[in-house]
Parts: sequence; C-alpha cells; structure tokens
Amino acid sequence: MKRTRKGFTLIELLIVVVIIGILAAIAIPKFADTKRKAYVTAAKSDLKNLIPAAEAHFSEGGTYAGWTIPANYGSEGMVVTVTPAPDGWSAQAAHAASGVTCQIAVVAAAVAPIEEGIPYGPNCR
Repeated sequence: MKRTRKGFTLIELLIVVVIIGILAAIAIPKFADTKRKAYVTAAKSDLKNLIPAAEAHFSEGGTYAGWTIPANYGSEGMVVTVTPAPDGWSAQAAHAASGVTCQIAVVAAAVAPIEEGIPYGPNCR
C-alpha cells in the first residue's frame, strides 16, 4: 500500500511568510502617509469652514474684532485657534498626534507668502 502525505512542506510555508512580510513592509508606510494626508485635509477643511462665519460676523458689525468660534470646533483630535483683529483674522488648526499644523489668514493687506483665505504652512500640503 502506498502512503500519500497531504500538506505543505516547511519550505513552502516559509516562502509564504516571506511574501506576506514583504507585502506588509510595503503597505505599512503607505498607510501612515495616507493618515497624515487625511489629517492635513481635515485641517484645511476646518479652516476653510471658518470663512463664512467670519464674513457673517463682519457683515453684521463691520469688524472682525470680537469674533469667536464654538469651544469644540474642529475635526476629532484637531485644535483650532482663531485670532481676530479689526481688519482681519488668522486661525491655526493643529493635530497633536500627527504634528500637522495649518494656518489661514484673511487680512486687509496680505503679506507674502500668505494668500488670503488659502490654508498654508510647512507641513500643510
């Protein structure tokens, strides 16, 4: 009687483990970069959403002074701070866990590299 063994050899299993390891080594850094891009997008969105509220306040009183945002404004994990002035305002959105920080400004006389109403910052791309 002939015996047949069914199953995988140790070499075949090791090859599969190596292939899975290579795929994981490629996928994990790409996933981390995707998360950072999502935080940047959330920061930009939070900042751009401030513009209509600021302009509504300005249209009522003719000044940005005294304009505030709700206490828990922003996406999850995002801290948004606003600095109003009589002739403009600026805001910053920061995500502590990722180090992403973006700013936006609307001022009477924009100073380079600020483009009025466009989020900017060293890691806000």
